[in-house]
Amino acid sequence: MFTKVLSTFAALAVSASAAIAETNISFALDWKFEGPAAAYFAAIDNGHFAKAGLDVEISAGQGSLDAIPKVATGAFPVGFADINSLIKFLDQNPGAPVIAAMMIYDKPPFAVVGRKSLGITEPKDLEGKVLGAPPPDGAWAQFKPFATANGLDMAKITVEPVGFPTREPMLAEGKVAAITGFSFSSYLNLVRLGVPEDDITTLLMADHGLALYGNAIIVNTDFATENPDVIKGFLAAVAQGWVDVIADPAAGAEMVIKRNPAADLALETRRLEMSIRDNVATDYTMANGMGGIDPARMAKALEQLGETFTFATTPDATLYFTDAYLPDGNFPLE
Repeated sequence: MFTKVLSTFAALAVSASAAIAETNISFALDWKFEGPAAAYFAAIDNGHFAKAGLDVEISAGQGSLDAIPKVATGAFPVGFADINSLIKFLDQNPGAPVIAAMMIYDKPPFAVVGRKSLGITEPKDLEGKVLGAPPPDGAWAQFKPFATANGLDMAKITVEPVGFPTREPMLAEGKVAAITGFSFSSYLNLVRLGVPEDDITTLLMADHGLALYGNAIIVNTDFATENPDVIKGFLAAVAQGWVDVIADPAAGAEMVIKRNPAADLALETRRLEMSIRDNVATDYTMANGMGGIDPARMAKALEQLGETFTFATTPDATLYFTDAYLPDGNFPLE
């Protein structure tokens, strides 16, 4: 009996020790629980965070400009945000304790989406047409370097400011020939509005001269400096989550629906598949692994950002991105 009691206490002690050792992490997404968020839920549901000793709570967001301050203030130790928005934030707030530590969208989803029936099949076709662009849109913010890279004459393009809710309906109704937006969102919104898929042209800016990177895992530098192993474990779990959903997007979308029952499973599956194809599992990441950046490309990206943003100080990539928490060779995606 005494031996049994000792064994019970020993088991309880081990359990308590494990509970104490587990680190709670709050993770701030940039947007709602949609298909592209599946990898982070896979890291929870498939035990990758737990294996790293992490108990992760994921919070939805309202854009990168919402997620970045959350991490910079320390309210969240980690988040997910557009690195271009982060670069601008750090230029305006030098020394803020936030940096990108793992690139997720090797290609950003910034796109021009048009209709073949309205004469849009390539960038040059935008000349002489009406382009619908919401002024705060992330893709519109990158249109000038996109135009420069493709030799477009901006004077020949009529830009009509539109609202986010009316952007795709106006294209569906033929009131504009093209719009700026995120590739996987605008495309699927048009499909839901009844536009035939073979009539939709998606010009991903990254495939037409734009060197910019997209969304990355961002970390609070104070937290990361004090807890490097926590950050390394978190990033490794995220990478494994992406491996899981790349292998089985449908299962990943189901994890999203579990958190967002109002979403449409088929739609979010397609959204996830498009983000994997266009943004995550690119030729570069399949060859070089996920997480890192190419210095030469980043230098070009900073030049292109400078076409629409006036830097207060000389841009320096080391202020915006660190590979200190990545493994040598990055994370393989297969």
